[in-house]
Amino acid sequence: MNFLKNKGYFFALIIILCFLGCKTTTQWKGQAPIRKVSTLTVPVQRQYAGIFDLGDGVFVSNDYSGARMNGVARTNDTLISVLITSENSPINPSPWYGFKIWSEAEKDLYVKLTYNEDAFHRYFPKLSKNGSDWEALDSLKYKAVKKIYNERELAESITLQLSVNKDTLWVSAQELITSSVVDKWTNELLTNSFVSKSTIGESNQGRPVNLLTIGDSDDQRMIMVISRQHPPEVTGFLAMQAFIETLCADTDLAKRFRATYNTYVVPLVNPDGVDNGHWRHNYGGVDLNRDWENFNQPETRAIRDFMREKVSATGGSFYFGVDFHSTWEDIFYTITPELKGNMPGLVPLVIAGLEDEFPGYEPNIRPSPGTGNKINSTAFFFFEFGAESFTYEVGDNTPREFVRKKGETTAIKLMEQLLK
Repeated sequence: MNFLKNKGYFFALIIILCFLGCKTTTQWKGQAPIRKVSTLTVPVQRQYAGIFDLGDGVFVSNDYSGARMNGVARTNDTLISVLITSENSPINPSPWYGFKIWSEAEKDLYVKLTYNEDAFHRYFPKLSKNGSDWEALDSLKYKAVKKIYNERELAESITLQLSVNKDTLWVSAQELITSSVVDKWTNELLTNSFVSKSTIGESNQGRPVNLLTIGDSDDQRMIMVISRQHPPEVTGFLAMQAFIETLCADTDLAKRFRATYNTYVVPLVNPDGVDNGHWRHNYGGVDLNRDWENFNQPETRAIRDFMREKVSATGGSFYFGVDFHSTWEDIFYTITPELKGNMPGLVPLVIAGLEDEFPGYEPNIRPSPGTGNKINSTAFFFFEFGAESFTYEVGDNTPREFVRKKGETTAIKLMEQLLK
């Protein structure tokens, strides 16, 4: 897996040090309490995929997995306008975008991204020459028209200055990690004798919902890991990767853990949303992380049925569950500590271990009110199976080096606590 490349190592190091060492007087409070919404299937907007000839030898394409571009026009010799709209509404404003651009002659062009009237620009543009290796656009080549949204200053449109030539330039909201990329990563893990892969269901469009099994134990003690319910949340996936690779490592700790616990992983819960370039929903037009009570969507049903059947068949228990996501800033959404699951105190100890490992790092923790509603995955893991659980949120712009290190350390602290 190729990660975002920083232009200057020293600059990246300074960012990480500031991230770890610079405490603020107030922490972000996270989202409002989760409310029930309908998760019945509704229509989604399908984008027209193709290669668009804009004249003068300039071409733009959204004809690939993970692309999002709903309209494009050549405004003048140097300006191209791109429209980005969501798959349906209402929807959380996390507008994913992705397209390729090239020119028969080398030239500088301006590309303006515009959104729905009630949306805004969120993700700082990433560029690639091959669709695998990514770097952030130079901030000097980025201009935003800003407005205030929920007390945040955000952009309603942006204009990028791009140098294009006959070689394809990929432009994307975040690193492009589609189902084929995830499959490549999982196949690399399958070279380990203690890792196996199976399909536990299908998405609305018939894509497989794949499950990894990691471990050599008898299923009496299990943990559950999921990721990418929301397509744009790439930093959460990167943290999950580091977490899982640490569980698979050739270390004494990981070997002892795999002999005692089996880990079950669904690395890509929403393959349709990811491959169709959705902002948030699956192909049923639903936020999957609100469908863990009614199970109207096939992706959530597949995970529910697997977990229930596993417990019924083995008599074992899930001791821990984690759902990896991305949001504005790093945050842990936990179950209120007054409620006790199969291993009380596990989550606070794991998070405290992170604080001990990174001096100056103050974990941002927001417990749920503990109503017993199984609306999202974290609540489902806890109230259905007694699994100590949390939602692991990673900031959109958290430095990738820290994303990986924190994911690795979380796995280590979890294994240490579960083996005590």
